[in-house]
Amino acid sequence: MRIWFEKRNEASYISLLDLQRVMQRVLKRSGLPVWHTLGFNPHIYMTFTCPLSLGQESLCESVDVKTEATDPDFAQWQDRLNAIMPSGIRVFRVEPAKDKASAIAYACYAIRYPARALPQLESYNSLPAAAVQKKSKRGAKEIDLKAYIPALDCRVEGDRVCFEVCLPAAQELNLNPSLLAGFLEERFGLPAASASILRTALLKEDKTPFC
Repeated sequence: MRIWFEKRNEASYISLLDLQRVMQRVLKRSGLPVWHTLGFNPHIYMTFTCPLSLGQESLCESVDVKTEATDPDFAQWQDRLNAIMPSGIRVFRVEPAKDKASAIAYACYAIRYPARALPQLESYNSLPAAAVQKKSKRGAKEIDLKAYIPALDCRVEGDRVCFEVCLPAAQELNLNPSLLAGFLEERFGLPAASASILRTALLKEDKTPFC
């Protein structure tokens, strides 16, 4: 079964490893019929879908678990988990795990900067290219962000300037919005730490919602 949850505010600073511990403890405390692995050190089987980077918020995180129940009450699962979740994490849906995580092709984000950053952000639009180094376990690879983010469609909301991006999130290519924040800092002097990044959706190859 798949547990969908939001990860907001201070919870954005919970790393994946610590989030695994949080979910283990919450599931144990809930008393829900969760399946454990066999062997000398049984633990709850969990798989996180497209884990989020540290410091980023999300409206659409999920973890898959196995249950011993033949006919689970999804509403009961949601209520019992939310009753003991830490601040910043809220379960909004529990359902059977239909599609595999490999079906995810894109992740969409809402990014906010202080309003004074508008001139620098608009300068990105006139660049012919925006080369960055994407590092992975297989080494570094040069990526042109303009191929995936041709322009930033900025709008001012109060004291913030906002825009949305939709980036590849497949196993073959997964681009983190922190690459854009890093490029904007290096090229225009916009501190990456001033960017607020919120994941808003996960999409399949045909751009239909995964969540």
